[in-house]
Amino acid sequence: MSDLLTVNGLSRRFSDGGLFRKRKVFHAVSDVSFTLKRGQILGVVGESGCGKSTLARLVLRLINPSAGQVQFDGVDMASLSRTDMRRLRQRMQLVFQDPYSAIDPRYSIRDALLEPYRVQGVKPKSTDDTVSSLLDMVGLNGSLAASYPHQLSGGQKQRVGIARALALNPSLVVLDEPTASLDVSVQAQIVSLLERLRQELGLTYLFISHDLGLVRYFCDQILVMYLGRIVEVLPSDAAPAHPYTRALLDSTFEPDPKRRRSITRLGGEIPSGYDLPPGCAFANRCPRVTDLCRRVLPTLTTQGSGHQAACHHPLAAVPEVVEQRSVA
Repeated sequence: MSDLLTVNGLSRRFSDGGLFRKRKVFHAVSDVSFTLKRGQILGVVGESGCGKSTLARLVLRLINPSAGQVQFDGVDMASLSRTDMRRLRQRMQLVFQDPYSAIDPRYSIRDALLEPYRVQGVKPKSTDDTVSSLLDMVGLNGSLAASYPHQLSGGQKQRVGIARALALNPSLVVLDEPTASLDVSVQAQIVSLLERLRQELGLTYLFISHDLGLVRYFCDQILVMYLGRIVEVLPSDAAPAHPYTRALLDSTFEPDPKRRRSITRLGGEIPSGYDLPPGCAFANRCPRVTDLCRRVLPTLTTQGSGHQAACHHPLAAVPEVVEQRSVA
């Protein structure tokens, strides 16, 4: 598989303060690098505030980076003019977390699905056929085209959001916690839909979530972020090497009583993004911390095939079995 998305040293800093206050810098994303291959599902996981959504917006160039480079299909996005960037957006789309606010409540479902065509200045051959085809693609009845968002359930609205993202036949879809606000049974339906669409349309996903259990089930490879940095890169079926990843995994829900795990309880406070420590940002919460951890920032080191962890004292590898994806 060839590379579709390449990110090198991506960083984003926000500053506040000004004339009457000391200017402070918030480090939202720091020195992030990864490669996403065509047809792959790459998961980005971490606690709230770790920089996942900021990373998504940097990848789509909805905000500009403070440093680093994003290449889409071999093209440096920073080199593109506004016109070229607008044209490129047809090939990369975003599905939002909250289906209730993702669709303009003044729009009918038909208008919402035709919005990407209006924005890009593309005229579909037949608007009625296009709307009907998009609704059918995500498992919705064509009669819903005349409805308004408040008349749909959360799951139906999320399906409309997915259909709208796929209207212009993109290559890359960034999924920013697309199941976070849905019931568990509806989450399963949406994940199954996304997997089917990936296979049928040859899509590539960047899947962002705080649920490591879901990411391990759905994704091929996982990036674990903590306070703006990648602390581990691992295949979905690999055992964690970083204590933070282990704690995330231990806190996931396990429905099988015979496979329940003890929860790793993390103490300490999450450091501020305004004042990053010189060493590992996870040090004051880590059960394996040493003086080296507090003084020296760990870099990603190889733990196995396709597996890296930024930890001075990585956990010993323990083989784990992860149930393979299946489409209902």
